[in-house]
Amino acid sequence: MQSRRNKDEAEHRIDEAIRLTAPGTALRHALDMIIAGHMGALICVGDEDKVIKAGNDGFPLNISFTANRLFELSKMDGAIVVDGRLNQILRANYHLNPDPALPTGETGMRHRTAARMSLLTDALVISVSERRQVIHIFVDGKGIQLKTVQELMGSVNQLVVAMQSTRQTLDMRLRRLTTLELENQVTLADLTEIFYLFEVLTTAGEDLGQIILQLGSEGRTVQMQQEEFLGDLDDEYTLMIRDYASDSSEENAASIRRALDDTANSQVHKSANIARLLGYDDISEDTVMTPLGLRTLSNVSVVREGMADKIVDEYGSLQDLIDVIDENPERLEETGVRNPSILADSLYRMWGKHA
Repeated sequence: MQSRRNKDEAEHRIDEAIRLTAPGTALRHALDMIIAGHMGALICVGDEDKVIKAGNDGFPLNISFTANRLFELSKMDGAIVVDGRLNQILRANYHLNPDPALPTGETGMRHRTAARMSLLTDALVISVSERRQVIHIFVDGKGIQLKTVQELMGSVNQLVVAMQSTRQTLDMRLRRLTTLELENQVTLADLTEIFYLFEVLTTAGEDLGQIILQLGSEGRTVQMQQEEFLGDLDDEYTLMIRDYASDSSEENAASIRRALDDTANSQVHKSANIARLLGYDDISEDTVMTPLGLRTLSNVSVVREGMADKIVDEYGSLQDLIDVIDENPERLEETGVRNPSILADSLYRMWGKHA
C-alpha cells in the first residue's frame, strides 16, 4: 500500500509538471520562444528556498513573472529561479551547485545539473538544450522530453484508430454476452475475452489521457474523442466484475479493477488469471459462469439507480429472475419495480425472444 501511495504521489508530481509546461500556459510560451531563439536555459520552479541555498551569485530580482521576461532573462548564463505559483522571478544568472555525488544518467552539463537539482529539491527543473533544441523537465531525478503539438498529434491519430476499433469490438461482444447470460451459457473463456478488451481500451484511454495532458489547451477536441470512446466504460466494467466475482461487493470489485490494471494485458488474456482474480480455483475456460445480472439490469430503462442491487439481492441471479418472470412478472412489484411487464419485455428483447 505504501509503495502504491508513493507511486501515485510521484505520478501526480509529474502530471503537475506536465500541466505547468503544456501548450497554452505562460511557461510553455516562454519555452517555445527560447527554442525559437535557438537558446538554452535552466529554470527552477518551486521549492525556492532550497534552490537558492544550492547556488550563489546571480541577480536577485523579485519581479512579476511573464513569459517575455523569462525569455529575455534566458539570454544570460546561469539558472533562473521562479516561485512555485509562477508569480515571481526571484533570481537570474544564478549559479547552481548541487551535490555532484547525486546519481544521474544525464550527459550534458545542463541536464546533469537539472537532474541533480530535482533530486536535491522538490522543484520542477526545466532544461532547454541549445544544441539539440529540445526541452526536458525533471522531477525527482526523472527527465521527460516535451514533445511538440505536431509530434503528439501523430500519436493521437494512432490511438484514436485503435480505440475506435476496440470499442466497436467490445460493444459487439457485450451484446453477445447479454444474450449468453439470458441463456445461461456464459463461459470463463467468454469473460476472459471481454475483460481483455476492457483492459486494452482502458490502457489506450490512459495513454490518450497522458497525451491530452501534454497538449494542454490544444487537447480539447482530443478529450472529446476520448470521452466518446470511454463513455460509461467504468460503470459497465465494474458491474461486470461484480456479476461474476465470488465476492460481489463494490469494495472487492474495486480491488479486482486495481489488480487488472496492474496486470499486463497479455496476462489478462489468460483464463486462469481471470479465474484467480475473480476468486475461483480449479475451473477451466469451458466452465459455465452464472451472472448476478447487475450489468444487464442496469441497461434496462425502468430499472432505477440502485434497483438492480435490490432485485439481485431478492432473486439471487439473472437466471432466477428470468424464471420468476416466466412464472409471474407481477411478483417484481414486491421489490419496487414499478413496471414489471416493461422490464420483462426489455429482457426478452435483449434475449431476442417474445414474452
